[in-house]
Amino acid sequence: MRVVQCGKGNQRSPGLSEPLLAWLESQLSSRIVVGAVRSLHDGESPWWIDLMAPDGSTFSAVLRFPSSRISPDQIATNAAALTVAEKHGLSAPRLLAADLDGRVAETSASLETVVPGTSTWPAAPSTELLLAAGAAIAQVHTVILDPQPQLPLRPRPIAVDDFAHDRRVGRMPTTALLQLADEQIQAIKAPDLPGVFVHGDVWPGNTVVADGRVRALIDWKTAGVGNPGVDLGELRKQVAIFYDDAAPRHVLQGWERASGTRADNLPYWDAVAALNTPTESYGPHAARRRDDFLRAAIAQLRQH
Repeated sequence: MRVVQCGKGNQRSPGLSEPLLAWLESQLSSRIVVGAVRSLHDGESPWWIDLMAPDGSTFSAVLRFPSSRISPDQIATNAAALTVAEKHGLSAPRLLAADLDGRVAETSASLETVVPGTSTWPAAPSTELLLAAGAAIAQVHTVILDPQPQLPLRPRPIAVDDFAHDRRVGRMPTTALLQLADEQIQAIKAPDLPGVFVHGDVWPGNTVVADGRVRALIDWKTAGVGNPGVDLGELRKQVAIFYDDAAPRHVLQGWERASGTRADNLPYWDAVAALNTPTESYGPHAARRRDDFLRAAIAQLRQH
């Protein structure tokens, strides 16, 4: 079996160690050829693997292992989440293999299927797609789950980060709006956290879209157990930044139609999602939309 880096000819990919490559090959049929290996993130994990069957047909898989952005625990969380997703028939990649303790690959590693489609959303908002995205995360929240080591309690989206705390302790600059919003959230008792499955990082780049619908959610490395608002607030924030003030409403409508229930404590989760963003990481246009979204959430909180 040969491993070829895309565009480099017959050579081993410099991003993958020999033990990792050997483990990858051991997970495949001896008659399957690895045709190309290419990074999906600036020369780091995850890696796209092109494969060829004996009949000449081709297919692909995604190989994950730790990088500067991804910890071994996150590899394990992604693998555990894909296992839950498959058990409950959720739209997600399927886990093909994992060596989480690195016994063979000498690093935490997993291999998963590729869902056909694109993660690029249209430049103009599509009501149908926004509704479909809300419905997709509602399906995730139908799964009742207890916290476990690889799928812990998630009190906010992308819970490995806590930018609000970083601002509180002076590790990051703040603004009057972010400080005011954080103080108001800190003064509120957090809503109950029912034990449902949450993706943890729902944004357009972690969806696979085809024919105007969401075919799958991908990149489950911050998944866990929590309140549906963790995902709902994050996606609403993301589309508010990407599109306009009307987009979050369509996400909510899609979620409520699919779940058959009304979303609770939405202003709280909107604010939590907006606060868990770096203060200065956005350009002026995106920062303004983030702040507008946060102001709306805080104004609604004051009315309750």
